[in-house]
Amino acid sequence: MLLGDEHSETLVCMNHLALTYSYLGRYNEALDLQKPLLEVSKQVMGEEHPDTLACTSDLALTYRYLGKYNEALDLQKPLLEASKQVMGEEHPGTLTDTSNLALTYRYLGRYNEALDLQKPLLEASKKVIGEEHPDTLTRTSNLALTYRYLGKYNEALDLQKPLLEASKQVMGEEHPHTLTCTSNMALTYRYLGKYNEALDLQKPLLEASKQVMGEEHPDTLTRTSNLAMTYSYLGRYNEALDLQKPLLEVSKQVMGEEHPHTLTCTSYLALTYRYLGRYNEALELQKPLLEASKQVLGEEHPYTLTHTNNLAMTYRDLGRYNEALDLKKPLFEVSKQVMGEEHPGNVISM
Repeated sequence: MLLGDEHSETLVCMNHLALTYSYLGRYNEALDLQKPLLEVSKQVMGEEHPDTLACTSDLALTYRYLGKYNEALDLQKPLLEASKQVMGEEHPGTLTDTSNLALTYRYLGRYNEALDLQKPLLEASKKVIGEEHPDTLTRTSNLALTYRYLGKYNEALDLQKPLLEASKQVMGEEHPHTLTCTSNMALTYRYLGKYNEALDLQKPLLEASKQVMGEEHPDTLTRTSNLAMTYSYLGRYNEALDLQKPLLEVSKQVMGEEHPHTLTCTSYLALTYRYLGRYNEALELQKPLLEASKQVLGEEHPYTLTHTNNLAMTYRDLGRYNEALDLKKPLFEVSKQVMGEEHPGNVISM
């Protein structure tokens, strides 16, 4: 017996296939299923049916994984309101929608808006589903990351250290969530200048990520990039370069040339060139990178401000002081407005 394209079981199967593509990092294949699936679900089940809300959430996540943050936001803001009305404020599905919206705010560089959602969310999550539930652990990790992006590194670390131990016990040492917790804590160590502690986590993490997720999975690419930057901060520039050059080519193929991850890989490679004194090679990457970042992320996104600062530093290294100054003077004022006067990043921008 054939069920038909619009049968509820068919929709469930399509959704499961799309989610599997997403878990494998094959986001465009997920998107090709999710967009028509959402329209069919609206027609068959209704706009406010829990299954339609779930389809909306999944599509928004895929947009976010593809670096299309505004498309994700356009779905997630009304979705959260609908979820509150249909399922209730403390329903696990509503908590998930809150978490996803907060993450999109963070990717857009809107860190305080993310924090305003994440702090009460974590308390609600502990109350509703328990302190050691995997979703609560994820929300703890997300809050820690927002603290880190706000320059509150010790507050981040205070959450991340016990979180990693809990994740190992609850989820297992090689579970993707535990790998993410390890990666995040390593980055916090790096921001605190504890480069060897970061390295001790990142080297075995990358090998585990290759085995568990695959060599070209976006998370593995991110961890390769992070390890390379730690090498760079340790002054091991050639080891960094050996990872970064092939990584950038893979990122372009897997994620796309204008995906935020590819822009980050470009930025890190340019920094390594600069540290090696290869200023013109850095400049050849940084000038088009800044234009792409303005278009993809926006002129006032924290990453765009970082790319502006890095280009100014390269101009300075090349003795092109007026071009450096033309970038630096407005940058400091914008950075104070966007990041806050006491954010550690503003020391760099001065």
